[in-house]
Amino acid sequence: MDELKRQPLKGRGAISNATSRFERETRVLSDDGWGENEALAEPVPTTVFDDTAKSVLSRNTSPDVIFERSVNPYRGCEHACIYCFARPTHAYLGLSPGLDFETKIFRKARAAELLAAELRAKSYRCQPLALGANTDPYQPIEREQRITRGVLEVCRDFNQPVMIITKSALVLRDLDILAPMAAMGLVNVALSLTTLDRDLARRLEPRASTPARRLDAMRELTAAGVPVAVLASPMIPALNDHELEAILATAAEAGATQANYILLRLPLEIKDLFEEWLRAHAPNRADRVLGLIRQCRDGELYQSQFGSRMKGSGPVAELLAKRFKLACKRLGLNARKADLNCTAFKPPPMPGDQLSLL
Repeated sequence: MDELKRQPLKGRGAISNATSRFERETRVLSDDGWGENEALAEPVPTTVFDDTAKSVLSRNTSPDVIFERSVNPYRGCEHACIYCFARPTHAYLGLSPGLDFETKIFRKARAAELLAAELRAKSYRCQPLALGANTDPYQPIEREQRITRGVLEVCRDFNQPVMIITKSALVLRDLDILAPMAAMGLVNVALSLTTLDRDLARRLEPRASTPARRLDAMRELTAAGVPVAVLASPMIPALNDHELEAILATAAEAGATQANYILLRLPLEIKDLFEEWLRAHAPNRADRVLGLIRQCRDGELYQSQFGSRMKGSGPVAELLAKRFKLACKRLGLNARKADLNCTAFKPPPMPGDQLSLL
């Protein structure tokens, strides 16, 4: 039997669904001559499962990010970004970081309830929460699940500061919560803008909002008084890195006042998934892209060391960092700090609590 190579599926980022690093068996597509391979081109539906986690507060110890605690309403992400660093986490569920990651989504239906309980704990000390640090809190199923909105309602009621990370214009749905919180210094929104090229965006991140819609979201958030940051991430050498200055300039024009970027990260299974994607969608430049990534990672496709994993090292990475710094200086990005207010935090009274006379 001949081994088959799966073709790109409409609306999906990963091309294959290889078994995870924890599985003993390996699945390989093959043609047995009976035509079953015809089904490989059919759309793969999204299936939603319940995540029974007893806590929604995740703690981060990495010095590479600015937050220590985060909330992720979903595991897996329908946006299907081929480069997503969260893909390998699906392996812990016995699922593939490939198509399973973007088609088998786990919802934390009790996220708001669990968060409220954790914020009421006597041991809790207020600090900004990152909403969507792992997978996008505004992925398509949020339209009907509304779990992210429930989490934001809790943050509003507790005056809990929160930083939102997304690449979806769906964040505008919750402006009625975000605008009053922003007036108290309790929220900011970071919108990821990987490319201004709609066709490249469609292939890199098939179910995310178009670049134009993300820019519109920046404008509307800014108009409502919500501080906005742009994440020009990930930067992929020889694929979208030439757009860095244009992304920053366009975002600044749309109202962004803060900016950051991350060099493409390819940990664990993502290395193979991304190379497979490259050879299917950009075969003429695949070797050059991979070669430049290795130049930024001391000859490897990925290095996990704190301090360098986000930006890389070597001439190519250093030039990218200098370009970013100069562009931000020219555009006035990152000129002022965007600290969130932790002094207003106060758990609301629960039913039956004695009210204060003051």
